[in-house]
Amino acid sequence: MPTPTIQPFLWGTATASYQIEGAVSEDGRAPSIWDTFSHTPQKVERSETGDIACDHYHRHAEDIALMRDLGVQAYRFSISWSRILPEGRGNANARGLAFYDRLVDDLLAAGITPFATLFHWDLPQALQDRGGFTNRDIAGWFSDYAVQTTQRLGDRVEHWIMLNEPSVFAFLGHLIGVHAPGLTDLQAFFATTHHLNLAQGTALQALRSNNASWKLGTTLNVHRGVSADGAKASAVMAERHNDLWNGCFLGPLLSGAYPSQIFPQLEPYVQSGDLKSIRQPVDFLGINHYFRAYIQAKPDALIGYEHAAPPSHLPRTSFNWEIDPSEFRDVLLELHETYHCPPIYITENGAYFDDQLSADGKVHDANRVAFLEGYIKAMQEARERGVDIRGYFVWSLMDNFEWASGYRPTFGLVKIDFNTQKRIPKDSFFWYRDHIQQKV
Repeated sequence: MPTPTIQPFLWGTATASYQIEGAVSEDGRAPSIWDTFSHTPQKVERSETGDIACDHYHRHAEDIALMRDLGVQAYRFSISWSRILPEGRGNANARGLAFYDRLVDDLLAAGITPFATLFHWDLPQALQDRGGFTNRDIAGWFSDYAVQTTQRLGDRVEHWIMLNEPSVFAFLGHLIGVHAPGLTDLQAFFATTHHLNLAQGTALQALRSNNASWKLGTTLNVHRGVSADGAKASAVMAERHNDLWNGCFLGPLLSGAYPSQIFPQLEPYVQSGDLKSIRQPVDFLGINHYFRAYIQAKPDALIGYEHAAPPSHLPRTSFNWEIDPSEFRDVLLELHETYHCPPIYITENGAYFDDQLSADGKVHDANRVAFLEGYIKAMQEARERGVDIRGYFVWSLMDNFEWASGYRPTFGLVKIDFNTQKRIPKDSFFWYRDHIQQKV
């Protein structure tokens, strides 16, 4: 009997382009929908923007040095579409690509494996002006962008993530309007949901035909819903949430079908052959997990429900998100049992706590250490029960621009003083460093 192959496990951390890069108008970059949204009054807390953020565009070498000190083996970052293609289409911007050349080369020199995400919500505004993801043409636009980017970086980057959390982008950006592009339109939501899947499938086909050695995947936020109040109507809506948030992306990719209860609302946007195009083989599945959703029926809401706060007796983060490592474990087990899953990477997991700089000049974030300890243990329990998990990426390397909440939420292993751009590793940074050293 052959000896089973032992797969290496990668410990990493993660960021996203608009949240950290800054330099929003340098070297040919054009506005994304997040530039537009954050500069629109009353859309982001305290009118904060990503104009400077962590200034990673100019300080990436310093940030890679931190990663090297942390001991991570992999780094998940995203590429700014509007830095590569300022108009969203056409010829690539050489100066934008050159930044990612430098980033990738420096990561490899530090012994860190790059995982590149092609779309982490910062759609070029020029494409939004053409309808964005409500326009079926986005499938071709995204595929062309993916091809141009991978042709330039794919000699050094092996792992490519198509989309980040399409459910969040569709729901928060097109249905409830609290994220860019700020739409509150049920039909835009359904069109966007399908076109995200179609764009992903189209890009996967194109990249697979260009280089069979690349490891291609995507990242989904798996966020199970339960009734918030015990009412039958809320239980029905919790199932609706699970179909819309999870099933509408897992189903087409892994089993070739949308949830039957949702398909009638998606059907106007689905053309012959679409589901075949969407169901593409992937080498891995990225899973982001933060918390369970508490769902309350609300008949006058566009989608029929709203998210409620978790019960008050449960432990929570400073975002009021429930802390429950067993839910993380159970999500992974359910995926394993429900779908024929490819290998999984945990591409985001972490927590926001109100970190304070102590008198000794350090950040003693014991609550984050406890959070990571609990969730990593839960992940290991899932692995021991047969789930093929190949890596874990903490969100986030550093405090950053947290979308509509601006700079208030601090998720990082590294504190950023946004007045001086000084980087201050927190206690959780050193805990994670020690944890990695023990596991390697």
